[in-house]
Amino acid sequence: MARYTGPMTRKSRRLGVDLVGGDSSYERRPYPPGQHGRGRIKESEYLLQLREKQKARFTYGVMEKQFHNYYSEASRRAGKTGDNLLQLLECRLDNVVYRAGFARTRRHARQLVVHGHFKVNGRKVDIPSYQVAAHDVIDVREKSLEMTPFIVARETHGERVVPAWLEAIPSRMRILVHQLPVRAQIDIPVQEQLIVEYYSKK
Repeated sequence: MARYTGPMTRKSRRLGVDLVGGDSSYERRPYPPGQHGRGRIKESEYLLQLREKQKARFTYGVMEKQFHNYYSEASRRAGKTGDNLLQLLECRLDNVVYRAGFARTRRHARQLVVHGHFKVNGRKVDIPSYQVAAHDVIDVREKSLEMTPFIVARETHGERVVPAWLEAIPSRMRILVHQLPVRAQIDIPVQEQLIVEYYSKK
């Protein structure tokens, strides 16, 4: 299963946004890496579109081919393609685990899902890209409840705001998906229209 495993702080600095969440290294030097990082770069329309696409891609930890597949699916659905794209990304199981506060980062959430610690509607799911649906119930498997990551998650729950479309029940390590998210509920600093423009030219 392909995924980006390189230095995320470098990507954060290149794209001008904290892709990890609480990255102290990025906060210390929020300008592009390299010898000319503080210099001015002439920003073309294409560069702005590419940067937005890369922001979304690295935020959710998705490889290029998979991201393009999400775009293709989003463009087939009714409604705004940009909104559909972000909704598909937001409804990935690893992202839902992260949003509910059961993992420190999306990378951590992905690892927990791959290791088979979660059930969706009573069935074990170990695919990070699994698309959750409205009214799904996600539970930590009973065998995993006393593992360190989940003990920590229970103790630290409340430090991060859970979006309104989800409900986290830390006492039972359960996540309820009340509805699919709308754009106003997705708080990532991405201009999705630029991503649509980027792919529409290809």
